[in-house]
Amino acid sequence: MTDAVFFMPAHALLAAYRAGDLEPVGLVAAHLVRAERLQPSLNAFMSLDPDGATKAAAAAAARWAKKRPLGPLDGVPITIKDIVDVAGTPNRSGSLTGAPGLAAADAPAVARLREAGAIIIGKTTTPEFGWKGITDGPLFGTTRNPWNTGHSPGGSSGGAGASLAAGIGAFAFGNDGGGSIRIPASYSGVVGFKPSFGRVPHGPQASAFATLVSGGPLARDVADAALALNVLAQPDPRDAFALPHERRDWRQALDGGVKGLRIAWTTELGEADCEAEVATAVAAAVGRLEGLGATITRVGPIFPALRPLFEDYWLAGFAATLRTVAEAERNLLDPGFRAVAERGLSVGVEALEAGIVARATLTETMNHFHQDFDVLLTPTMPTLPPPADTVYHSQGFDRWRHAVPFTVPFNLTGQPAASLPCAVSASGLPIGLQIVGPRHGDALVLRVASAIEAALAFPHPHPLLQEALAALSG
Repeated sequence: MTDAVFFMPAHALLAAYRAGDLEPVGLVAAHLVRAERLQPSLNAFMSLDPDGATKAAAAAAARWAKKRPLGPLDGVPITIKDIVDVAGTPNRSGSLTGAPGLAAADAPAVARLREAGAIIIGKTTTPEFGWKGITDGPLFGTTRNPWNTGHSPGGSSGGAGASLAAGIGAFAFGNDGGGSIRIPASYSGVVGFKPSFGRVPHGPQASAFATLVSGGPLARDVADAALALNVLAQPDPRDAFALPHERRDWRQALDGGVKGLRIAWTTELGEADCEAEVATAVAAAVGRLEGLGATITRVGPIFPALRPLFEDYWLAGFAATLRTVAEAERNLLDPGFRAVAERGLSVGVEALEAGIVARATLTETMNHFHQDFDVLLTPTMPTLPPPADTVYHSQGFDRWRHAVPFTVPFNLTGQPAASLPCAVSASGLPIGLQIVGPRHGDALVLRVASAIEAALAFPHPHPLLQEALAALSG
């Protein structure tokens, strides 16, 4: 089995199963070996499940031998972020606090993935309670970027991005409350798709940030993101905020191209401190769309700086989480999380209500924006992947200027957005391009993302990533 098989998208693996060119037992075993081998360098997994994955692979192999796959992902190895319930597995949410009991039931997305035949090989790392856009914490240490282990793969689905980029699993399930799918997708050089809020049922809903979070895939290509959405968007009654289920194949949106679309782009949202190399790369990627039939317009900031409007709202959400942690255990918390959460304890009802009103205003602004433009393109991140030991929400890596200015607005509004790799920096690190669609415009985002992916033809795996992984493998 050559290294190329580790970078096959799920749809290609399924075609190989169908043709009899691959079988799940050997493939899953190889992914588990790869995960074990790279774990000391990347620290991308909270846990692996070799016994469960091996049994599931054997069952999938038997079904494929009879040409009777269980579902649209039968035998595909995947990973799940360790903030999502997987029955019989601890869900630590990246934290040393709380008793490490076993989840009683699968979260909605996990249940749908199992029903489709996907094979869960392990749970990936996340910072404590998913609080930040890089991945480290007292429970597990620091997760590192396979492109360069001196750098972070982002967060909070950092282990998901790092493992996928390293050729472990065909796609990864993460969730995104401020950029937590798109940030690691950008920093790790993979595709990340945050569906519209409510498109993918999730639960439990015991979070002050429940109305910000969307579950979705990190994938090798846009076709896999659409394939995953077909499964993940199936209904589940446990989600009080879920959208009405649409009976459709999201892959049918992929071939529409961009002809006739009105595409806006900017590098200036919010307080973004966009590095010149990132801005140049995004401008070049947008330039590749010239001649494809779309009307392309550069725009300005669109809306005012978000920090004055949402700082208290953000802090109050973390304070709500802090209140669930016993006083005796708070010394076990990530000091950075504890600091911002304790600041939130003093946020009053009036400030919280102001944040709710500001969300409505921001959503109205974007609704009007999409009367004039079909989609918006931005950098996914204003910076290159930061050093792995970066202190989050510090002067050197401020949340509002460096971490989430391009991503969090569209959690606040609930809009769908995707990140695609569009370039590699002079230092050999990936740069992401974000595609944002109107509320509930998931098909449009996938359509534009597919067209941009084809125009850019970013290689998977990139030769520089291949070199880095070869060095890690010895």
